[in-house]
Amino acid sequence: MPQSSSRRTFLKNAGLGAAALGFGVGSTRAAETIQGFDEVNTSAQTERKWQPFSDRKIRVGIVGFGQCQFGAQFSFQNHPNVEVIAVSDLIPERCRGLAKACRCEKTYPSLEEMVKDDTIEAIFCATDAPSHARHAMEVLKHGKHVAVAVPAVWGSLDDAEKLFEAVNAATGLKYMMFETSAYRPDCYAMRQAYRAGAFGKLMYAEGEYYHFGDRNRGSYKGWRDGLPPQWYPTHSNAYYVCVTNGSFTEVSCLGMPSIQPRLHPDNNRYKNPFGTEIAQMRTSDGGMARMAVSWDSWGTAGEVGRVRGQYGGMFGTQYVGRRAKQLPELRRPPLPSEVESGGHGGSHGYLCNEFLTAIIQDRRPLVDICQALNMTVAGIVAHQSALKDGEWMKIPQYTQ
Repeated sequence: MPQSSSRRTFLKNAGLGAAALGFGVGSTRAAETIQGFDEVNTSAQTERKWQPFSDRKIRVGIVGFGQCQFGAQFSFQNHPNVEVIAVSDLIPERCRGLAKACRCEKTYPSLEEMVKDDTIEAIFCATDAPSHARHAMEVLKHGKHVAVAVPAVWGSLDDAEKLFEAVNAATGLKYMMFETSAYRPDCYAMRQAYRAGAFGKLMYAEGEYYHFGDRNRGSYKGWRDGLPPQWYPTHSNAYYVCVTNGSFTEVSCLGMPSIQPRLHPDNNRYKNPFGTEIAQMRTSDGGMARMAVSWDSWGTAGEVGRVRGQYGGMFGTQYVGRRAKQLPELRRPPLPSEVESGGHGGSHGYLCNEFLTAIIQDRRPLVDICQALNMTVAGIVAHQSALKDGEWMKIPQYTQ
């Protein structure tokens, strides 16, 4: 049975679709230090330098400054293969801030206006999470490559199906989700080791995303307030999907009530009762995974993971196992000297470079539509499982 038909049947039978909530970018609160943005890791190969392979400059538009000033965090404005043509934010003050940060004079009041600019080839959508799928489809409809912040869709399996079909219909255009864990030093090293066969079959993977939500940091129309943890699962799920290019096939998830009164289900639009959700998943290669997301865990925070295979395993960047002689270079390659590696473990610059390189080389980027949806949709179903006290549930699959 075709993948698309199989998923449609699943959606109809399971009844798990949910409408996305709210649109736009950013809030008007002053910027704060956000977990992950101050976590810089510049480790890379230093004995060789980045070698230019093209003098092409991709004409890029950037949408969304927001509380995190996210649109300017990935060094598009510094990359030698980019010309930032225009920027946009719904809030005029932030739009001006983004223009200044990106050294760009042309601005638009919205993404819907920006996509009409025929001089733009690609757009990075650093907008609010509920808008990612809608914005990505709008960009593709206007014949432009698109990159988006995480997650790919917002709590809706119906939107996942629509986005998948839109990307596949946009022949020649690239879609990439900027999942930061994918280019953290540990996840990058795990992927390299896996591709070299140093693990053999993966028996077990873990991923954890702990982000203590002790106060309202501000978000457009309050989309962050009380959000189900597993609706924001990609930072943890990357420690399997971005290592193996596999997927999760089935999930049992348990949730714990939040310790924070402001996250009580009576106080959030999602009626979400959980501050922590821990998912046990079966993987597409026959192994198991445990993926955790929590807004209540104070202390050691961030995005971390580990993997264990038949012949070895990794926690951090250190391989322990029987096939050490098969290991390739595990350090990340050099970036252009102008590009900062940035926050979230020094992943920002690598994500930007991967997207641009995929366009120039006309190839599929890392964290393409299949990886993006396989990471995101697993969390949507996991939350449904948690609402049913851990009932095992099938997860739709996305493959090319």
